[in-house]
Amino acid sequence: MGKKFNPDAGKSASELLQIRRDKLTALQEAGRDPFRETRYDVDTHAADINDRYDEMEGKIVSVAGRLMSKRGMGKVSFCDLQDKSGRVQLYVRRDLVGEESYSWFKKYDIGDIVGVKGEVFKTEMGQISVRAHEVTLLSKSLMPLPEKFHGLTDKELRYRQRYVDLIMNPEVKDTFVKRSQIIREIRNFLAERDFMEVETPTLVTNAGGAAARPFVTHYNALDVDIKLRISLELYLKRLIVGGLERVYEIGRVYRNEGMDTRHNPEFTLMELYQAYTDYNGMMELTESMFRYLAEKVCGSTTITYAGTEIDLGKPFARMTMNEAVRKYTGVDFDQVSTDEEAKAIAGEHGIAYEQRHTKGDIINLFFEEYCEKELVQPTFIMDHPLAISPLTKKKPDDPEKVERFELFINTWEMCNAYSELNDPIDQRARFAQQDANAAAGDEEAEHTDEDFLNALELGMPPTGGIGYGIDRLVMLLTDSAGIRDVLLFPTMKPIDQ
Repeated sequence: MGKKFNPDAGKSASELLQIRRDKLTALQEAGRDPFRETRYDVDTHAADINDRYDEMEGKIVSVAGRLMSKRGMGKVSFCDLQDKSGRVQLYVRRDLVGEESYSWFKKYDIGDIVGVKGEVFKTEMGQISVRAHEVTLLSKSLMPLPEKFHGLTDKELRYRQRYVDLIMNPEVKDTFVKRSQIIREIRNFLAERDFMEVETPTLVTNAGGAAARPFVTHYNALDVDIKLRISLELYLKRLIVGGLERVYEIGRVYRNEGMDTRHNPEFTLMELYQAYTDYNGMMELTESMFRYLAEKVCGSTTITYAGTEIDLGKPFARMTMNEAVRKYTGVDFDQVSTDEEAKAIAGEHGIAYEQRHTKGDIINLFFEEYCEKELVQPTFIMDHPLAISPLTKKKPDDPEKVERFELFINTWEMCNAYSELNDPIDQRARFAQQDANAAAGDEEAEHTDEDFLNALELGMPPTGGIGYGIDRLVMLLTDSAGIRDVLLFPTMKPIDQ
């Protein structure tokens, strides 16, 4: 098949850049400027040829993509062309494409984008290929591709230059293809349940619906400070009040917090709200949707993450938050009656807390420290403390707790759901407590939203609501190590800082 051709060997970076620009100049002077090409009619992709060779053999096809390798360079050249579906070999012979065209072709560089019309066949070595009849240069690559980009240990560069990462690493592209499939299947699942997709504001005067610190900016036209939304909740609930009954939104939200393997300040959230149901209805919907997505995207309800098998097919486990804390620490907060007693127990266990914290806050701190790391198989953690759930209905038989759950898989919180608080008087009191928390220094506290309270006073039906972190869901279903691996352009520190 010929020796792999590497014309760049031994040349400096500046020399390589200049050589490519000189080639472009020569092409332009010869009336072959590739940047004048406006379209190329593609009728076949690499995967079509490779996967359906028996029916494609002998057919004339038009393919287009990036040259990823060149071999030979005598009277016959072999190249690998990469398009969105994969790679296919090109067989370019001088007496088939013509001497002048072949002479120009030999000067093409790895990374150039070409269109090829030719016949599908197998070489003597049995390699599926396209025997080129015509080769058209569609775009000149002026920057050499890295030869061993896959082997780079500097992941920061891969995230910053995602366009190069996508070219060089097929598995990266596969992750984002699967991400798109996941979101498409979510929409299909919810459409079957008669949910309506909507859009709500991203710029808001009161960033509520979650415990998070917002980004603040200034709207010049109105001369007011506004915030980027941290949640989708309060506007979607307004739509429930308006009678839409089943609504959801998939959109970006923004939280002014740190970055780690599971957090990016800009991320994709999905929230949905369904009238006339409660958090039990949200558990059924969630369990059904996760199974549906696993089957559609992964082909099985049993998936593997980082070598650990996770079974989404059997009924998800259910524990109250107090039961989980009791199981993993031995502390039974149902027997603790005062905030002071809870703080004393926290001190005994080395749990850091603030003086403003209540028993409910302490329970949550215990859960985060001792329990989350134990929850690998799907587990609904239910009935959270009232103190940490300002938008949730109280349990009728235990007013210190609320009808709320979080789903944990692989130790991660995957979603957060409520029986939504629809009592405007109770909600105003909860907002007042959040305002007090903010005054005491809690930068993640909610603030009173008068327009939302006005909506509740018109009357909101009993409602179940839930929020899903789409990025974590994609991480789970694609076996990706960190959130930046499933964001095409993750937030990065500027290079000059």
